[in-house]
Amino acid sequence: MIIRKATNEDSDEIISLISSVYDEYGEIMFTDGADKDLLDIVENYHMSGGDFIVLENEMGEIIGTHATLPKDIPSRLITFRRLYLKKSCRGEGTGKRLMDWAVKWAIDQHFKRVEFWSDIRFERAHKFFEGYGFTKTGEVREMTDGALPYSEYFFSMDLL
Repeated sequence: MIIRKATNEDSDEIISLISSVYDEYGEIMFTDGADKDLLDIVENYHMSGGDFIVLENEMGEIIGTHATLPKDIPSRLITFRRLYLKKSCRGEGTGKRLMDWAVKWAIDQHFKRVEFWSDIRFERAHKFFEGYGFTKTGEVREMTDGALPYSEYFFSMDLL
C-alpha cells in the first residue's frame, strides 16, 4: 500500500469511497454543500496550506483518505478532515497509518494543536480518535450543510 498526494483526477474515486462510508450510516454525498471541497482538492487543500492524501492498495484502488487544513496559522492551529477507509480495510492499522501521516505532517509544519469535528454517528472512529490521544469535549454542533441535518462532536489534541 502506498500513500500519495491526492489530485483533482482522484476526485471521482474519492467521492465514491466516501459515499460508500456514508451509505453505512444512511447518509448521502452532498457536493452542493458539506462535500463541495472534494470537487477541487488542489484548490481546497493543497493551495490552501493543507494537504490531502490517498492510500492505494496494490491494484491502485483508493482505499483510504485523510486531509489537513490550517484553521488559524498565527495560532498554529490545524484541522484534520476526510479520514475515511474502505470498510474491508478497517481494524488492520490502516487508519493509524493515515493518522500518523497527518500528525507528522502537522508537526513538520510547526502546528501546535489539532481541532476537528466528527459526525456523532461515527462511533467506531470516535473510539479510534480517543485511543490515539484526542480529547472529545462533549461539545456538539448541529449542521445543516448536508443533504439532511446532522450533529458533530468536537475533538482536539495538543501536538507540542
